[in-house]
Amino acid sequence: MARTDDRGISRRGMIRTMGVCAAAALGAGAAEDGGQHSPPRTAGQNSVLGLKHPPLDKVRIGLIGAGSRGMSLLRNLLDIDGVAVTAVCDIVPQRVAAAQARVVEKGQPSPAGYSAGETDFEHLCRRDDVDIVYVITPWECHATMAVTAMNAGRHVAIEVPAAITLQECWDLVDTAERTGRHCMMLENCCYGETEMLVLNMVRAGLFGELTHGEAGYLHAFVEGLIGTADGTVWRRRHLQRSDGNLYPTHGLGPVALYMDIHGGDRFATLVSMSSCERSLSRVRDQLPEGDPRRQETYACGDVNTTLIKTSLGRSIMVQFDIVTPRPYDRLNMICGTQGTFRDYPPRIYLKGKTQGHAWDTDLAPYLEAYGHPLWKQLKSRATESGGHGGMDYLMNWRLVQCLLAGRPLDMTVYDAVAWSSVFPLSIASVTQGSMPLAVPDFTRGQWQKPRPLLADDV
Repeated sequence: MARTDDRGISRRGMIRTMGVCAAAALGAGAAEDGGQHSPPRTAGQNSVLGLKHPPLDKVRIGLIGAGSRGMSLLRNLLDIDGVAVTAVCDIVPQRVAAAQARVVEKGQPSPAGYSAGETDFEHLCRRDDVDIVYVITPWECHATMAVTAMNAGRHVAIEVPAAITLQECWDLVDTAERTGRHCMMLENCCYGETEMLVLNMVRAGLFGELTHGEAGYLHAFVEGLIGTADGTVWRRRHLQRSDGNLYPTHGLGPVALYMDIHGGDRFATLVSMSSCERSLSRVRDQLPEGDPRRQETYACGDVNTTLIKTSLGRSIMVQFDIVTPRPYDRLNMICGTQGTFRDYPPRIYLKGKTQGHAWDTDLAPYLEAYGHPLWKQLKSRATESGGHGGMDYLMNWRLVQCLLAGRPLDMTVYDAVAWSSVFPLSIASVTQGSMPLAVPDFTRGQWQKPRPLLADDV
């Protein structure tokens, strides 16, 4: 799964000082009412569904955020032909220097470096030798930095989630539509080998008409959350302030693609419920007497369950849990009138084909028959470059190839904000006693238009 460095972009605590990222965004989600309508486009805005730009001879990249996640993606990008990393930004100068050295080691000129404070990323965005800006920073900085980049004429690739308030979601949509720039969320789980296999099986009709999906981010991470006394650890701060589904997109993205959300269906309503909070406070209480962390309280329940209803009547369950002891799981389940796929571990049941009432756990025949051509073509290269089993490499490779070919990207700003909107909407629903809320139509009525998904001709 894709996740930024737990210390954020700086050990000095970016949340505390980053005025340009609108500190109010941390708590704004809890006050939002669910966004019952979609505001009309203003003059000069146009839909970016199917957005294309002229082919590029080389994709010139500016990187904001050179922590552990940023350096991991940088490694992938430098392994891809046609990429030039021209600028790097981080408020920690040593990280900028390390990123520059990595680029030089791969035979490229040293990129320009920006580390002169919290607004220096704006200078990177204005460079004429940057085609796309990668935003790999703490969550509350994503939308602000992406809007800045698009206003400067750059395309944007944003780490997950793309936004954490509904206002940020609309800011991203309106800016992308006004500037005509690509704005894609770097949801690497959509590019996993298993996820792309299931997408191909859905397209082939093996599961029949889809009716229900399940998604999640279930990752025991409690020691990482409370492993430092520094009160600016930004992930823990979210758990202190908000109760909801705070990291929805890793599980939800692939299921949304299976259901072709924004290519014939959309999220219509949402309801969310959280369990009581116990696990993180129990670890807190075991800290030594006098430790300042013992004074912390946590708003977020151990397990959040969010239910989404789509316009076609399908249902999706999305779960979030990073504190209870359990094996890692993204759920990744899809079922229809002819069969079901369930992951962790992967297994398939197809009506009339699977024997008896047991799951088929041998994926090899399915990978042979329905494995995505991009994985068959790039698997050795992807696994060698690394990044969550190769999905990071494939995601970056695919994005670069689309820009080089002048093709639409696999996902749009509407996908980025719809998947991310579960964050603020779930908080609002939980706050209102698990009240059902409308999910805004970020496409403004254009979600029924068919679109290609992860075609293999690029």
